[in-house]
Amino acid sequence: MSLQQLRNIGIAAHIDAGKTTVTERILFFTGTTRKMGEVHDGQATMDFMKQEQERGITIASAAISCRWNDHQINIIDTPGHVDFTVEVERSLRVIDGMVALFCAVAGVEPQSETVWNQADRYKVPRIAFINKMDRIGADFYDAVSQMDKYLDANPVPVQVPMGVEENFEGCIDIITRKAYIFRDKEQEITDIPEEYLERCEEARAKLVEKIADYDEEVMNLFLDGKEVSAELVKKATRSATLKLMITPVFCGAAYKNKGVHLLLDAVVDYLPSPIDVGAMVGIDIDDPEKSHTRGPSIHEPFAALAFKLIHDPYVGQQTFIRIYSGELSSGMQVLNSTKNKNERIGRILRIHAKDREEVNSAGPGEIVSLIGLKYTRTGDTLCDQDNPLYLESIFIPPAVIDLKVTPPTRKEQEKMGIALKKLSNEDPSFTVRFDDETNETIISGMGELHLEIIVDRLKHEFDVEVEVGKPAVAFRETITTESEYEYKHVKQTGGKGQYAHTIMRIEPNDGNGFEFLDKVKGGNIPNEFIPSIRKGIESALAEGILTDFPVVDVKVVLLDGSAHHVDSSDMAFRTCAAICFKSAFRKANPILLEPSMKIEINTPDDHIGDVVGDLNRRRGKIESMRRHRKGSQKLNGFVPLMEMFGYATQLRNLTSGRANYSMEFFKYVPVTKAIQEEVLKDFEAKKKKERE
Repeated sequence: MSLQQLRNIGIAAHIDAGKTTVTERILFFTGTTRKMGEVHDGQATMDFMKQEQERGITIASAAISCRWNDHQINIIDTPGHVDFTVEVERSLRVIDGMVALFCAVAGVEPQSETVWNQADRYKVPRIAFINKMDRIGADFYDAVSQMDKYLDANPVPVQVPMGVEENFEGCIDIITRKAYIFRDKEQEITDIPEEYLERCEEARAKLVEKIADYDEEVMNLFLDGKEVSAELVKKATRSATLKLMITPVFCGAAYKNKGVHLLLDAVVDYLPSPIDVGAMVGIDIDDPEKSHTRGPSIHEPFAALAFKLIHDPYVGQQTFIRIYSGELSSGMQVLNSTKNKNERIGRILRIHAKDREEVNSAGPGEIVSLIGLKYTRTGDTLCDQDNPLYLESIFIPPAVIDLKVTPPTRKEQEKMGIALKKLSNEDPSFTVRFDDETNETIISGMGELHLEIIVDRLKHEFDVEVEVGKPAVAFRETITTESEYEYKHVKQTGGKGQYAHTIMRIEPNDGNGFEFLDKVKGGNIPNEFIPSIRKGIESALAEGILTDFPVVDVKVVLLDGSAHHVDSSDMAFRTCAAICFKSAFRKANPILLEPSMKIEINTPDDHIGDVVGDLNRRRGKIESMRRHRKGSQKLNGFVPLMEMFGYATQLRNLTSGRANYSMEFFKYVPVTKAIQEEVLKDFEAKKKKERE
């Protein structure tokens, strides 16, 4: 098959907009499955995890291939819940085009905006599908208007719906001027009914006027008042979509099988092939200023990005990769340039949700799974050993919530450790740390549901029962002023001693993480000990100083020091650097940071006062209010995560179950003095209890 006939697409949207249902219909109509699975009865092909079937939501992105009109379409179905946003992030990094789903009743919802911004980050061309046109309250034109207002999507309808709510019967393709009437699993193509002629011509004129801005030939015909052919309109619309200038909008009701055939046609007609996307740019591994390109051809050197790991009980660890150039075959040796390790390719699998098909080789544009990789993790680049490069990695948001997990017996401790390591390899937004002082294992994730799923998987996939503590906020530590400190580490106990001497300055480094600068002159500290100093500081950062929470956003400048020709060692300088850094940190007005969450609440007008009052009591700040639908408002604002435990129940009680909300991590912000004192007091009390 020609690469021009390949489409790598993702389906993304807010939770409950119908992503999995749309995917199930696509699989049925392309002949990939013989039966349509439904989310509500746990039979969806793409939701094959036990936790997904029980909850009726997508948790992990799943990949599957199908064929339509002589084209191969690789689909990645992504989660809609904000706790699993990293699944969307890594899927968007490797797809070429996206179908953004919107509910015709709810319009643009909070997670719709998040997904849209993620697609903007990776410059992914997209088309929109307004789903659930058969629902009460459905409004196609209002949803399009919200896309324009809130997403700056420059939406252009290429279809006009025929009827709405229970009377939704079909849609009109305004480019070809044909009406499609949906009857069960079939569609009938007819001429446009008389009552829709005027609306269709109006919409077509708007479409032609819009694309005339991006196509000279269309512009000339438009200005001369001449007819623009369907072929030319389609070609110009495709070109503008690929350049991210416009978003073509389609409509339907996937659950009732309406509009899915036309959506498949649109994927083929308007979304890019790997050829359209063109060459991928990578960075030289020796010189970050230098770049290399890899075109979608088997004659180019091999380059691929690992974007997902899963633990499979039957075949072991599977590493999903997107191949950008070159050819990969079983038994081949490749370089993991991120880790600087060689990997041998074992088996290559094409994935169809939970099923797999073994192949001997794979080429550009393909998404495949590899068995047997030892070192590769999410975001790593795999490339030709003689032509190394780095590809852009994947943005991983920080974990914001902690949970203590304890195995019931010491015997289970090792088993739990192995299981957690596998889970953290799979999911880079999930982290694990062990507190040596308290002998506690602390897991961190994106939200309460995220950690609930992890604990559930421990029990059912790995047969590890754990006792779970209460969720807690993952604070961070940082500094607000500069400070300088000198420390000499000297120990003489007979025989070889320990000697290390460092002078360092630390500075706030707001939002830029940890930076280390070596300004030592004249070789006062031999070069071989500089990495040891950095490691000593990094160990202090990870442990925390005021509390057990990690230190962030600090710049360390190593000014001077000295060494002893016999007693100096790596360990001496690591110890010295850690103590010196901790002492400087305490002098630099340290503060705690807490996660601030971006929140969006949809509430009926009757309850707006109660909702705003409750949010103010939780230290929340309302940034904006806007009319959502008749009789309801959307509130946007920011609120500290520590105030939001149990909020779903409270919001239900306040609004008789009529309001809903969505929350995602925004950034870490300084806590108030009173809260800092309270957290430190609790921390001291905990430590005192442990000592006793």
